[in-house]
Amino acid sequence: MVSVTSYGAAGTVTGSCHHVKIGSINILIDCGMFQGNGDNNKNYDDFEFDVSKINYLVLTHAHLDHIGRVPKLIKDGFKGKIIATKATKDIAKVMLLDSANILQEEYKTLRRKARRRGEEDTILEPLYTKDDVKNVFEKKWCTLEYFEEHKLKNHIKISFRNAGHILGSAFVMIDYQEKNKSKRVVFSGDLGSPQRLIIDNPDSVDEADYLFIESTYGDRKHKSLDESIDEFKEAIRTTLKKNGNVIIPSFALERTQEILWLLHVMHDSGELPKCSIYLDSPLAIKATKLYNRYPVYLSDELIYTPGRGGDPFSFNWLKTSTSSDQSIAINKVKERAIIIAGSGMCTGGRIMHHLKHRLWSPKNAIIFVGYQVRGTLGRSIVDGDKHVKIYGEEIAIRAKIYTINGFSAHADQKELIDWVRPIEGLKNIFLIHGEEDKMEIFSREIKKELGCESKIVEHGVKINL
Repeated sequence: MVSVTSYGAAGTVTGSCHHVKIGSINILIDCGMFQGNGDNNKNYDDFEFDVSKINYLVLTHAHLDHIGRVPKLIKDGFKGKIIATKATKDIAKVMLLDSANILQEEYKTLRRKARRRGEEDTILEPLYTKDDVKNVFEKKWCTLEYFEEHKLKNHIKISFRNAGHILGSAFVMIDYQEKNKSKRVVFSGDLGSPQRLIIDNPDSVDEADYLFIESTYGDRKHKSLDESIDEFKEAIRTTLKKNGNVIIPSFALERTQEILWLLHVMHDSGELPKCSIYLDSPLAIKATKLYNRYPVYLSDELIYTPGRGGDPFSFNWLKTSTSSDQSIAINKVKERAIIIAGSGMCTGGRIMHHLKHRLWSPKNAIIFVGYQVRGTLGRSIVDGDKHVKIYGEEIAIRAKIYTINGFSAHADQKELIDWVRPIEGLKNIFLIHGEEDKMEIFSREIKKELGCESKIVEHGVKINL
């Protein structure tokens, strides 16, 4: 008997966690954090399965909504093997250590405020610490290259293909025998668009019996990459020419590197007005170094374009800030600055301070280049709120707001369907990693375009394959 039960990314885009049971073998695909919509406390809940019986944890990529609860999984008794690409392992270490630091700082702040109310005992301990993260990387890992197979017990094989989402990202193919017949279930992870700036296009799947596919943008089509680049350049030029500042809330992985590359090209071609550019994110700075460590995963155009020098993500006008003092000093720059900072959904981090200081001025611009989950500050801004609260202070939104979704690291509706179309032998399609209303639209489009039914996966409901 083979079954799949989703304990995250079912009716939502975060908390990815899918339990695959093949006979006596238990495989977990991802173990991510819940984010947005007030869901953060769900991360502290007990897992809804017996952690000690999980034999393998397979990680599709190193975004926190896919790896953010791995330290908790190990704290709670996971003793199996972790399987990922080498790049995912290296990036996961950086991401989880940063997450542990944020959790610790949030805990200190909340406890300090609660102490004044005499309620410090109500504050939960951090979900995990840096020591817990170190324990993750002392576990037994198996790192796979794309197309390399890893044999588990009972004729079960795991292999990865490039998902084209971020550095090292993969979709997972699980091949197994059932009643002397070969079967395959595929988990898409997060699929990238074929139009990407710095990494290769997603690989294809030739055949599969069952597909669990993400549907983050299953309801819409993105603008073309060329249109998005033009819109990005125009937003930059327009704002700088009126002596304004550009604030870019950016995810540390992939999006930051794409933005740096674009600004690099604009700088070299003379398209970028004179300005100061700040990468104000220690995490993004570390991540960018990792991208340079894995040139084999980067597009040939990025690496070999003449005149770009040895580092495609660095150029003369770019300054990086790692310390708090360096970050605070950016506030003294009154005009003609581009500030790239995290978090990408404005849920914390240095971007909050930059928004507080510059969101209220009509000469400035905020450029969103990634998905904003419901319940986040970023979503409130792009949805048109006139005022937001930042660190308890009411801030008017007068800056020009740009939402450029063509940079998304997720494939859009058409790209997802085009990826599914050539797969032969599909018996069932299951929709995960999407908001429910968007998945309903995606399901109808699958029926229209592919002529087959698809099922929206429900949290905690076992699916027998």
